[in-house]
Amino acid sequence: MNILIKQAHIIDSNSAYNGKVMDVLIENGTIRSIKTRISPEKNVKIIEAENLHLSNGWLDMQVSFCDPGFEHKEDLDSGIKAAASGGFTGVALVSSTYPTIHSKAEVFYIKNKTADSIVDVYPIGTLSHKQEGQDISEMYDMKLAGAVAFSDDKKPVNNSGLLLRALLYSQNFDGLIMTHCDDKSISNDGKMNEGVVSTKLGLKGIPALAEELMVDRNIFLAEYTNAPLHISNISTHKSVELVRQAKAKGLKITASVNAYSIALDEKELSGFDSNYKLNPPLRTKEDIEAIKKGIIDGTIDVITCDHRPQDIESKDVEFDFAGNGMIGLESAFGLINTNKGKIKLETVINTLSANPRKILKLKEPKIAEGEIANLTLFNPSKEWLFEKKHIQSKSSNTPFIGTTFTGKVIGIINKKQSYFNK
Repeated sequence: MNILIKQAHIIDSNSAYNGKVMDVLIENGTIRSIKTRISPEKNVKIIEAENLHLSNGWLDMQVSFCDPGFEHKEDLDSGIKAAASGGFTGVALVSSTYPTIHSKAEVFYIKNKTADSIVDVYPIGTLSHKQEGQDISEMYDMKLAGAVAFSDDKKPVNNSGLLLRALLYSQNFDGLIMTHCDDKSISNDGKMNEGVVSTKLGLKGIPALAEELMVDRNIFLAEYTNAPLHISNISTHKSVELVRQAKAKGLKITASVNAYSIALDEKELSGFDSNYKLNPPLRTKEDIEAIKKGIIDGTIDVITCDHRPQDIESKDVEFDFAGNGMIGLESAFGLINTNKGKIKLETVINTLSANPRKILKLKEPKIAEGEIANLTLFNPSKEWLFEKKHIQSKSSNTPFIGTTFTGKVIGIINKKQSYFNK
């Protein structure tokens, strides 16, 4: 189907049309014309909306679809629907499946099963064999099969020698190592951020130090090996500063934060709602402000959803025993845009689109005539109520049902397919 997008504000820093309001005609999946006005022809689907914005398709670097092994929480089909509804034309899947994504067989499974989907799905292979933290995984084979990076997901690499060898080895085939930073000997099965609030609630705290020590160590190893390293899930002001200093030294460090880390602080846990039990935990308002400044000045490259489906049996239990995580794909843009503060909209879009692809060394789409259409359409000023009917995921572990957001996704176009929210 051919599509005519009318009067869209274009956001694409690599496009000559950036910042302009244009009509965009898409024929057979390719952008055929971009003009101030295009007259519609027969057999063309017209997309018009108030304050319509158009950007390159968004890509989330950290998503769990639970497939294979935990399909009762999410599977590839339901996860793709959630991603499309949230405005994402691409997702990178974490390796915490069963079995883990630790060989080319699992990579092929994901690639083959999602080959025809509207959302591009990129597997992340394990860093260590089966995420056991002992031996390097079959990274080279997985890279050839289609893995875009290597990480043990939320399992921190405690063995410094293992991470050192992985950073050295990955350079032989242009591989990217991603790490989650948490010194387990310090966090010690804590339930929330350590501080005044945890003391009042009587919950075991997770010191910011547990994250910051690991961030510092991992940066040292990246400097020693001169290897690129992506640090995921940073959540404290000191972690932001450590990354800022590393970048100032010219190290090949990139970093991402989770959407909830710019929007929610530790006080949300006062009601013991297990949907706020997260890893990393919600931190302080000071940490939130530091993260926002880090996004503005480029210290933080990417904002991720950290979409983590959990079934009701994992969340509807005592807080101490509840699983970590919340779903986030469908509500991510609304959450980020509502709480972005002084962060410019174009900066937000770069953290969701251009920057993830640069880090993962994926081809970047471009809004230009003759380019393949890989697009996200949205209205950044529209207020809307997030309801359970908006959830495409199999799971509904989110605290945001009943929340009013500013900024709504209209739809996506990718791979000669389109999806539009009702």
